[in-house]
Amino acid sequence: MTTVYLNGKYVPKEQAMIPVEDRGFIFGDGIYEVVRVIKGAVFAWDAHAARLANGLDGLRINRAGTEGLKAVCEKLVADNALAAGEATVYLQVSRGAAPRTHHFPPANTPTTIYAAASAFTPNFAARDTGLKGITTPDIRWARCDLKTVNLLGPVLARQQAQEAGAYEALLHRDGMITEGAATNAFFVIDGVLRTYPLSHYILPGITRIEIMALVKELGIKCEERPVALLDLPRASEVFVVGTTTDVTPLVEIDGRVVGTGKPGPITVQLKEAFAKRLYAK
Repeated sequence: MTTVYLNGKYVPKEQAMIPVEDRGFIFGDGIYEVVRVIKGAVFAWDAHAARLANGLDGLRINRAGTEGLKAVCEKLVADNALAAGEATVYLQVSRGAAPRTHHFPPANTPTTIYAAASAFTPNFAARDTGLKGITTPDIRWARCDLKTVNLLGPVLARQQAQEAGAYEALLHRDGMITEGAATNAFFVIDGVLRTYPLSHYILPGITRIEIMALVKELGIKCEERPVALLDLPRASEVFVVGTTTDVTPLVEIDGRVVGTGKPGPITVQLKEAFAKRLYAK
């Protein structure tokens, strides 16, 4: 029986109940995180915790009760017999349950805090051979830097990718590629690695942080500069990164082969360097 965490208690998943008036359900009024756990150790917890706090502050949701979530993650992994391998933990904090009004409920309304652990098996074959991608307009709201539970834009984009036989949808806004539907995106053009700069239009990905640190360590020339959709055919390498994606090459986009059709040298170098960091312990 799967054990989950809900509002301070560890309960069987089948018994975890959230009121129908919860604002996460009614409005998508909440923040979430997904953390990677390897042999019981949470990867990059401090960065996840900082992003969670920033998201809650951005939505003006009370942070009370979120201070001990790392221990919650570790206990869920242990209690569900996942500590020997790899797992992910989903964390969600909503503004809580209250009668439906668009404005905030009373300040003393308790938040809803939920967490659940799942077994995770990385797709190493995809990281080695590469996957397909598509491009699609970025229809999300203008605060993509906040990891809210309102994911309709990414859901529609990922469905479009699936229907096209692709893994990821690269989103574009005003002619510029922002990021993937559920990943951050990197491109190699004229030998220079490029990625969209941090702003309200992309999520400050935890894996992105790690990759940018590795880029500096390895001396790879990198520019945080948008790539125009029209320049995408010039890219010799494209890869996407994320908590469950690691470094995954895209070797075909919109039916057009990227570079040689195989993961390029910069992609491979960063994939291997990130794997060493991820599995260092």
